[in-house]
Amino acid sequence: MMSVKVALVTGAAAGIGAACAKRLAQDGIAIGVLDLDEARCADTVAAIKAAGGIAMAVGADVSKRDQVQAALAKLRAELGPITIVVNNAGVTDFTPFEETTDALWDFVFAVNVKGTFIVTQEVLPDMKAAHWGRIVNISSSSAQTGAVKMPTYSASKGAIVTLTRSLAQELGPLGITVNNIPPGSVMGTIMSEANRDKFQIPTEVLLSTVPVRRLGEPNDIANACAYLCSEGAGYVTGQTLGVNGGRVVT
Repeated sequence: MMSVKVALVTGAAAGIGAACAKRLAQDGIAIGVLDLDEARCADTVAAIKAAGGIAMAVGADVSKRDQVQAALAKLRAELGPITIVVNNAGVTDFTPFEETTDALWDFVFAVNVKGTFIVTQEVLPDMKAAHWGRIVNISSSSAQTGAVKMPTYSASKGAIVTLTRSLAQELGPLGITVNNIPPGSVMGTIMSEANRDKFQIPTEVLLSTVPVRRLGEPNDIANACAYLCSEGAGYVTGQTLGVNGGRVVT
């Protein structure tokens, strides 16, 4: 068993998840790199190891408890108890409200909300045993503002914000903090590319909505994530740390 802290990052094969995994590894944390397809995690694991870090790949559909349990058992056997989790795995959707089917609604909520519920519940015993834990949920700026033709996705991410607040109050006495990051206009991710392809929004138009006048990068989210997972953030819980260049101001 490793003596270093162990983090599980879901949806970590690419984009924000991969950036968070690499950034946490820089802080000496051993990383479980989880994605739907374990093979897709190879690049993230290789990058962490090349930089001198510790990482291993695990595969699971986060909406399937048996798959999550199997992946976590494998991770614990190799690296040890898991006391940090970044719930990043998710799916997006661009279906207008009137065209949304029961099946589509259930699928999006199964991955984005139930997946976060299952993963968090399954790592919780390790955190309770350690009397210490960090949970970071990746939501979305659409949870704060809503989004045209994205009612299902926005609603699912809104649920993550509220789940974060509730868990922060319930788990705080156990030494566990729970926060969420709603990214906004982050390029270089599967979802951002899907957004751009779907809506054909010119870059200059996007930039005009962002006060800092640049689009986000996965590392912007990863740096915020590293802070929330650190010892220094022990008095921060139940919070929504928007990383969006000022597009959403609260």
